[in-house]
Amino acid sequence: MKSPLTANRVAEYEREGYLIIPQQIFSPEKFARIQQYCASKFAEINKGADLPALYDCPHWADPRMFEWIMAPEMLDLVEPLIGPDIGIFACHLLQKPPGVGKRVPWHEDSAYWKGALTPMTVASITIALSPSIPENGGLRVIPGTHKHGYSDYADVARPQDEVFPIEVMASQMDETKAADIGLQPNEASIHHGKIIHGSNPNTGKMHRSVLTVRYFPTTVKFTKENHPHFAAAKFNIYLARGKDHAGNTYADPTKSYVGGEPVHTA
Repeated sequence: MKSPLTANRVAEYEREGYLIIPQQIFSPEKFARIQQYCASKFAEINKGADLPALYDCPHWADPRMFEWIMAPEMLDLVEPLIGPDIGIFACHLLQKPPGVGKRVPWHEDSAYWKGALTPMTVASITIALSPSIPENGGLRVIPGTHKHGYSDYADVARPQDEVFPIEVMASQMDETKAADIGLQPNEASIHHGKIIHGSNPNTGKMHRSVLTVRYFPTTVKFTKENHPHFAAAKFNIYLARGKDHAGNTYADPTKSYVGGEPVHTA
């Protein structure tokens, strides 16, 4: 397949730190399968209740995920941004029901992964499984902030209303420059691992659910011993395309591993 990203779009990503891809990523049949799969995972996590949920790295235990996260549609999309040798660092399923889906404070993924990935070069593709718009708590970014990536953090005022209790200090960002990423089902966005991003609570009437996959060029060295969370977990990375250049060890995508972390965010 040919990537939909032109040279101008690659330059836009390098300048702004994110892209919106307003076109269908998977075939209707392939997209229907991932929608059904994710719906079944959310139902499993919540035991049928309509609650917010985050599922970290379901692909560790369930190789069926690789139909989508290693799909050529995804790899061709990210290759112009990070090169032909591609690893998968992580993936996540997120559900944000109306009325109870909380705000995600402003943060950088790089702040949470610091020490484990050298250099910090990660491109995250988010596929909308349902409409992802401002009204239902869609993703927001601060353009251009990927050029730093390690801001200082402070406690949020009302942690009970937030997905996690800290966020980038207001003095180190300009929220008036925030850009909303609006997506329809089967459309995608891509954001840099260093960009400041977050989302508002779901105050609309529609569910928001997404699949996010974190890709890195295999020139990046993953050293889980340098990070307390990754060192304690049986954290697996995978070679998705090409070859390794950093001496990384990759898991076998045909095998099931103990892992994956369903998390209730209510």
